[in-house]
Amino acid sequence: MSNESRPEPTVALLHEALELLGPVGLLVLVAVLLVFAGVVLPTIWSRHAYRRSAARSTLNTLLRALRRLYPF
Repeated sequence: MSNESRPEPTVALLHEALELLGPVGLLVLVAVLLVFAGVVLPTIWSRHAYRRSAARSTLNTLLRALRRLYPF
């Protein structure tokens, strides 16, 4: 066994992502993941109709704003 200290796997993964994407790219990735977890997943998986409706409305608003910024 060597005496070298190894970084934790999560820390190593974050370090590699930061090197690959840069700070701005990493922030964009985190923002996309947060939107996905906070808006898209509740739209699909919520048992309550009012939560699905609210998440769908929020998702539609976000997509409309994205289309205004970058028309396809």
